[in-house]
Amino acid sequence: MGDLNRQTDAEKIEELSLLFEISQIIDQSVDIKQAIQPVLDTLATRMKMVRGTITILNRSTGEIFIEAAHGLTSSQIQKGRYKLGEGVTGRVIQMGMPMIIPKISEEPLFLNKTGARKNLKKSDISFICVPIKLGNETLGAISVDKLFQENVRYEEDVRLLSIIASMLAQAIKLRQSFYEEREQLVAENARLKAELRDRFRPSNIIGNSKAMQDVFDLIAQVARSDTTVLIRGESGTGKELVAHAIHYNSARSDKPFVKVNCAALPETVIESELFGHEKGAFTGAIATRKGRFELANGGTIFLDEIGDLSPTTQIKLLRVLQEREFERVGGNDTIRCNVRIIAATNRNLEQLMEKGTFREDLYYRLNVFPIHIPPLRERKSDIILLVDHFIEKYATLNHKKIQRISTPAIDLLMAYHWPGNVRELENCIERAVLLSTDEVIHSHHLPPSLQSAESTNTRLHTTLKEAMDNLERELILDALKSTKGNMAKAAKLLGITERIMGLRVQKHRIDPRVYRAYSKH
Repeated sequence: MGDLNRQTDAEKIEELSLLFEISQIIDQSVDIKQAIQPVLDTLATRMKMVRGTITILNRSTGEIFIEAAHGLTSSQIQKGRYKLGEGVTGRVIQMGMPMIIPKISEEPLFLNKTGARKNLKKSDISFICVPIKLGNETLGAISVDKLFQENVRYEEDVRLLSIIASMLAQAIKLRQSFYEEREQLVAENARLKAELRDRFRPSNIIGNSKAMQDVFDLIAQVARSDTTVLIRGESGTGKELVAHAIHYNSARSDKPFVKVNCAALPETVIESELFGHEKGAFTGAIATRKGRFELANGGTIFLDEIGDLSPTTQIKLLRVLQEREFERVGGNDTIRCNVRIIAATNRNLEQLMEKGTFREDLYYRLNVFPIHIPPLRERKSDIILLVDHFIEKYATLNHKKIQRISTPAIDLLMAYHWPGNVRELENCIERAVLLSTDEVIHSHHLPPSLQSAESTNTRLHTTLKEAMDNLERELILDALKSTKGNMAKAAKLLGITERIMGLRVQKHRIDPRVYRAYSKH
């Protein structure tokens, strides 16, 4: 009897020692992930455990996965996934109650999904699974495999595992939240990428002109390849939009798209921005930093304003194009990268080569597949399409209702030469939407640059009287269009008598019959 009591005391001391060791592991680990595996390894030593796992429930999917394991290979860990209520582990987590399986070979609930328990009858296994709970919420489970022995009671093992489960509960809760947040971010990232692919389809770039159809054809031809592309065109024509369309319609669409504006970065920092730097490479380099090429690995790098690169940086970029490798600033290790390069410029590279400011060999490396974006003045048939698009965009953003744009305003837009191209047109329409008070964009809502005789090469007005007459004529035309040529309704809309309306129509030589079949723009 005395020996039995001494043995019980020894077991209690062993148990306390085990719990103390596990508490030390948890307390001393900064990263919770690093604590979970050592806990299992300690259990294996102290409990004569053949295998053991800690599983976590993903609440959003209902899937249970192995977070840490002892005695399982990485491929077996990957196979060990359960639905809530599936198998012994799934049942324990669903019910929040422990389960003891003396012989897994005789238990139909035991699924052996990992494939780790082969030839079960030759060396039968006992399986103990205990829920990990925080309050009333079950977060996961701890399970252990032990060699089967006759006349062994497992209640003490269950009690000990339950204590360890409660010690790990807070840590497991953090891991559960981490995985669920990461899964949400991954799902959101996938959604955004799908949205970008949809947004940057060539069919979504506005333009029906022959010049733009040629651009769309070139995008379709080059997108699926890894060919280097050089996009040429004036500022504001949409070169970046075309670069996006190429990337998001390529096989690299799920990889990074990294933009570098070569003109916006000083020569002193552009090399570091492109290729990164090592800690201590220069004053202020307090840590190693990856460059844009490393960040774009597997994806696409868009080098905007390539014509503004310094000669020194041009040499290093040429090497990347030729060898697909570089070194960080201040580093000796060669870094290889798998990056597609799309470059763009509004400058005349041929003239820069003649002056000796742009390398000829770099030019030919970049100019493998050139795409020229026409200026807006050469695709005026697209102006109305672009205007409609921008009106809808900014009316929605500013919670305004815009029904149409007046004919005089359209005339101004069509007459202007658009030195700032599509970007300037977008800014004009955004301004006009904000200024409109009657759900119509009028010519006086457009900026003064469009209304000067010098900018449009037309003589709109020279005196206050002519300006007032033009405005009056525009308002009458708008009213007649709104009422489909009904002079009485138009007069009421303008707040004047039918007699005055008749006089103003006669003065401006307007034929109301023209607008009887008129449908709003």
